[in-house]
Amino acid sequence: MRLPPLALASLAFFVHTAASAAPGTVIDNANGYTLNAQNELVRFRSLAFDGTGKIVAVGGAQDVAAKAPGFAHVDVRGKTVLPGLIDAHGHVFGLGEIATGAELYSAVSLTDAVKKVADFARANPKRAWVVGNGWNQETWKLGRFPTAQELDGAVADRPALMHRVDGHAVWVNSRALALAGITKDTKDPAGGKIERDAYGNATGILVDAAMELMAKVVPQPTEAESRAALDGALDVLKKVGLTSVHDAGIGVGADRLYRAYADGGRLTTRVYAMIGDTTADFDALAAKGPLKSYANDLYALSAVKLYADGALGSRGAALIKPYSDAPHTHGLLFYNDAVMREKMGKAMQAGYQVNVHAIGDAGNRQILDSYAALLQKYPNEALRHRIEHAQVVALADIPRFAQLNIIPSMQPTHATSDQNMAEQRVGPQRIQGAYAWRTFLKQGSHIACGSDFPIEAPNPFEGIHAAVTRQDMRNVPAGGWHKEQAMTLQEAFRCFTLDAAYAARQENVIGSLEPGKWADFIVTDADLFRVAPAEIGRIGVLETWVGGKQVFRK
Repeated sequence: MRLPPLALASLAFFVHTAASAAPGTVIDNANGYTLNAQNELVRFRSLAFDGTGKIVAVGGAQDVAAKAPGFAHVDVRGKTVLPGLIDAHGHVFGLGEIATGAELYSAVSLTDAVKKVADFARANPKRAWVVGNGWNQETWKLGRFPTAQELDGAVADRPALMHRVDGHAVWVNSRALALAGITKDTKDPAGGKIERDAYGNATGILVDAAMELMAKVVPQPTEAESRAALDGALDVLKKVGLTSVHDAGIGVGADRLYRAYADGGRLTTRVYAMIGDTTADFDALAAKGPLKSYANDLYALSAVKLYADGALGSRGAALIKPYSDAPHTHGLLFYNDAVMREKMGKAMQAGYQVNVHAIGDAGNRQILDSYAALLQKYPNEALRHRIEHAQVVALADIPRFAQLNIIPSMQPTHATSDQNMAEQRVGPQRIQGAYAWRTFLKQGSHIACGSDFPIEAPNPFEGIHAAVTRQDMRNVPAGGWHKEQAMTLQEAFRCFTLDAAYAARQENVIGSLEPGKWADFIVTDADLFRVAPAEIGRIGVLETWVGGKQVFRK
């Protein structure tokens, strides 16, 4: 018998009310998978959690029911149930902000990008600045960066600023250059580069620290805009099954909003946040020391995010030897060794986990050398310091991650997105230490997987797909790109669950479905462990639960 919509709604209300009144809830008839403390894959049919949202039993239906007397029962009808997935490196407010700007991720050429900006500018005539995200000159086969004059063709009456796909360069128009006072005489800032033409004039591309020249004149988001960005991001995260994310670099304003959202029950994804740099915001936020847990583990602020270098696509990543496709440059280290160690040491002395962005082999070596020196002074292994990206690492430096107990925090979709230019940038020898997941796993490193959203899509199933196949979502290239570095499916599952939790020192409360942990889980429309590898990235999320509360239902 098929129930009418009103009856279905009434039934759903009854189930919700009964579950709320009961001492807890049992999820029944699940095709469940989780890892246990021994990293073994465990199957289960039922999952019980109490009224606080903590798991009390996992296993067979009869055994779980016996441990959960009086609990309400919810039948998921054989659907697959997994632990909530964790993204170990993203930018939450950035994810929310991209919906409000010009969208260039899908631009297939320079002409297409200019048209998209022009259309956006016409549709938003009252905006003082025209801002957008996602351009990538590599996919346009341009052979160069775009110019301010080309962006003037889209919008000339107002300043315009477009963020590159990797977030490490901006493309601005002539009005923006003039407002920022950037001229032929403006010197490159330390750790940054102003792209110039043959006559020394700024072309409209600002790389890494040079972007700060523009940040001084771009209006900061209002409180209302920040709330809208957070709302938008949380809406996306719960729909893709992310029950926890590590926000890589926040300030005082974001911290204030996270606490308010946690207090008000609006933080539908857990956030493990990193303070951006060790400057004024760090001094303010660290006054009372690291915040290890807030509002039942919904929020934590006990890490610091620093930058060693830029990105590979904009040739800002610092390399030991010159770029293979641009022998005139090594990329950019943001700071000399002394300044970097001072920043890292300040955070370590205050008891914070240090997480440093390092993409090039010179950036990674600088940070490994710094850890080697500083860990003798601040030998707190419990902090589990990290290198974010660990993207191109000299083969001789990879074992140092294990020796120093440094976690490589890596993003599988970066490899499949960068395959069109990475080997041209670094050549056939250095590529052996790039995106080298198998090499890291073989030595026992815990890889914390993420996406670096919004630079890549936040969908963790796309990340698992990339980790297993070494292919993009079009399943290119055939056979996988440097497939020798691929993960097994179980390893990829672990790096988006238990190992990501481990990298936040939260493996005792989230990351798997075991008694005593939070009931963070998702219900999916396909079985991760039975679908063809090519289909992993297309798995959809039907329900997302955080702390025993359903925060999303498709």
